Amino acid sequence: MERQDTAFRECIPLKKRVAIALWKLATGSEYRSIGHLFGVSNTTVCRCVQDFCAAAETLLVPELIRSPDREKFAEMADYTENRWGLPQCVGAIDGSHIPILAPQEYHCDYFNRKGWHSIILQGVVVGKGHFWNVFAGMPGSLHDARVLRLSSLWELASRGNYFPPCTRNIGGVNAGYYILGDNAYPLQNWLIKTFPDNGRLTAEHVIYNKNICRARF
Repeated sequence: MERQDTAFRECIPLKKRVAIALWKLATGSEYRSIGHLFGVSNTTVCRCVQDFCAAAETLLVPELIRSPDREKFAEMADYTENRWGLPQCVGAIDGSHIPILAPQEYHCDYFNRKGWHSIILQGVVVGKGHFWNVFAGMPGSLHDARVLRLSSLWELASRGNYFPPCTRNIGGVNAGYYILGDNAYPLQNWLIKTFPDNGRLTAEHVIYNKNICRARF
């Protein structure tokens, strides 16, 4: 992100460029208000944000968001069981809509059910709040289940190539590692969700649902 001074102008210091980008990402303020705050143009604010995001994707994402190894999966499962009483659980999955300006082409594809344009961020988060899988960029009109099926997580997990083969007998069932999802996601042996509330849930189902929801949030 660092720039060099030229014969025509002095460059904006690196720390200021980073501060501009972080302010935009943290507050969501308009380019104009951020430009007034830092004494720069709207174009400069935009470039700082774009350069910072590109640098973060190149340098930070591979370091901070990566597939866990066997040891890390075991550590995550132990943490979740100790805190929420769910054995073999290694995280929770959900989607989030990121607001965007409507693109000129195919803008209807990005119009979500909440009434605005977005792209979808799908993330898997461990109990401590750390992301270990991210898939982003799908149009906002897509259902969460469709986004999952388009991701590499689905492709690898469905073939049994994502989670290490570590099973544990739970109530007479050999259960491997799994993640938690809401009712928008398809039930899999590696993705479990609550029982749908049809008004006829047993007491065991209600307790199960409470435990799942508590761990997800």
